[in-house]
Amino acid sequence: MTQPMLELTLERIALIRRMVIAWNSEGVGAPIVHPDAPYGSTDRDEDIFNVTGDDDGADEEHRALGEALAVFTANAILKPGRYAYHNTLAKLASDDVGDVFRDAATGETPEHVTFDVTAEQVARVHALAIRWDTARDVPAVDTNAPYGPGTALPAEHREMQPVLQIFLRYADLGPGDFVRSDAGWQPA
Repeated sequence: MTQPMLELTLERIALIRRMVIAWNSEGVGAPIVHPDAPYGSTDRDEDIFNVTGDDDGADEEHRALGEALAVFTANAILKPGRYAYHNTLAKLASDDVGDVFRDAATGETPEHVTFDVTAEQVARVHALAIRWDTARDVPAVDTNAPYGPGTALPAEHREMQPVLQIFLRYADLGPGDFVRSDAGWQPA
């Protein structure tokens, strides 16, 4: 039996870098790609077209990015350190998903985030259980077992939203073919 394979292209890496990470409060809570603006704007298909140049197949490419995100989180490399990013969530509604930085009283969230990422947090990104959220039609981290079955939640679990956003923007991984085995996604 052949193992599932995925081609991680430059275009898919570019779309991963544009993903907007929000917080899903279901279950124990976990990062999720924002369902209303997965790649930064509310026009998902146009965002995909702007990167791929293909005006057909946006749905298929969007679905493939669920597996591509799993490949990226399992294999990309990020050095621990201080990182900053523009918080796209500041201009998006938080009706369905949230932002760990959003003030509950005012509803405000910072437009810019600076965050220190540790080696332990990078290791947690590699362990994230990426799933497809069918109801929202986006990739998400499993809200029942974010780091896999039987793994305890760290005290800083909510920090994984900014950590994952930073990881997607700054981590290094080149294009190539990847296969999924019992050990997860590995280079082919």
